[in-house]
Amino acid sequence: MLAKCLYGFEAVLAKELRDLGAQNVKEGVRSVQFRGDKGFMYKANLSLRTALRILVPVLELEVASDDDLYRKLLQHNWDRYLDVDGTLAVNATVFGDTFKHSHYVALRTKDAIVDFFRKKQHKRPNVDVRHPDVLFHVHIHNQKCIVSLDSSGDSLHKRGYRSETNIAPINEVLAAGLILMAGYSGSVDFIDPMCGSGTILIEAAMIACNIPAGIHRSEFGFEKWKDFDADLFELIHSSMLKRVRNASHQIIGFDKAPSAIRKSTENIKNASLEEFIRVERKNFFREKKPVEGDALVLFNPPYGERLNIDVEELYGNIGDTLKSEYLRTTAWIITSDFEQGIKSIGLRSSRKVKVFNGKLECRFVKYEIYEGSKKK
Repeated sequence: MLAKCLYGFEAVLAKELRDLGAQNVKEGVRSVQFRGDKGFMYKANLSLRTALRILVPVLELEVASDDDLYRKLLQHNWDRYLDVDGTLAVNATVFGDTFKHSHYVALRTKDAIVDFFRKKQHKRPNVDVRHPDVLFHVHIHNQKCIVSLDSSGDSLHKRGYRSETNIAPINEVLAAGLILMAGYSGSVDFIDPMCGSGTILIEAAMIACNIPAGIHRSEFGFEKWKDFDADLFELIHSSMLKRVRNASHQIIGFDKAPSAIRKSTENIKNASLEEFIRVERKNFFREKKPVEGDALVLFNPPYGERLNIDVEELYGNIGDTLKSEYLRTTAWIITSDFEQGIKSIGLRSSRKVKVFNGKLECRFVKYEIYEGSKKK
C-alpha cells in the first residue's frame, strides 16, 4: 500500500506506520510504502495522523501512449472492484515526457473502465466525482503506470470535528505532523498561545489521549467496496478505542479574539475533548506562562499572507515574550516569513525544518528557552 503525506513528514509517517505494525516500510517523496493486510488497511485509515490517504495498488503496467493506456486498461477485470450499478471517479497524476495532462489520463482511464462494463454487461457505471463508490487513482511516471483504489475517500485531514474555522486555519494533518515532529506525546504541559479555531490543541489532545485520528469521521472509502468486512472493521474500531487513555498533563490554549475562543470551544466540544483542553481569552504578549515547570509551546502565528500584520513588530514581541515569560520551555513556531519573521524573533534557534502550509513554503523552528544560561 501507499500512504500519501505532506512534504517533509515522510519520516514522521514512516514511524507512525512502524509503530502501528506495518511491514516493509519505505519512505518516498510525499509518500510512504508499506505492506499490510485488509485489517491493517482499516487500522491505518483510522489511526494515522499524518497520512492524507491510503492507496491500494491493483494494477501495474507499461504504457506508451494514451491509446495504449486505454487498450490495456480495457482488458482488466474492473468488476472485481465495482458493480455496474455503482459509481466511480478517477484522479490522476503524471510525471515525465510521455504523458503531459493528468486530466486527460483520468478521462481515458474512466473511458476504459466504463467501456469494459458496456462490452460485458451492456450497461455502464456512472461517474460521481463527489461521493463515488470506488475512487481510482492513476499514477504515471514516464511509462510506468500504477492504478490504485483509494481506500480513504475524502482526504484523511477531514477528521470530522471541525465545524468552525478562522481566517487562516491550519490543516489537521499538518497540525498533527508538527506536534509529532516536535516530539510531543503528552508527557509535558502543552500550550498554544494563538489557538485560532483550536486545531493544534485538539490534535495534541488526541495524541496525549491516544485517540485514533479518524474516530470522528462518518465514512471511509473502503466501506463501499465489494469486499468490505463490516465485522472486522468494527472489531478493529473497538480495539483502538480500548487503547484510549487520560491526558496526564495540561493542554492550554488562548487567543485575544473572542471569535477564536468561540470557534475553538465549539470544535473541542465536537471532538469530545472538553475534559482535557482549557481555552481562555488572553493576549499572549500580556500574560505570564500559565503553568509551572517544563512545557511545550507550539503555535501558528499570522504570516502576513492572508492577514495584514506588521511582521517585524509581531515576531519581535513573540521573541521578547518567550524570553521573559516562558523559561523552561521548548517553543516551536511555523511561519512562511522565514527570513524577516525569524530574524525579528531575536532568539537562537536549535532546529529549522522545511515544511509547506498549503502552497506556502514555511519553516518549523525550534527555540529552547532556558532558566539561566544554557550551560547551567
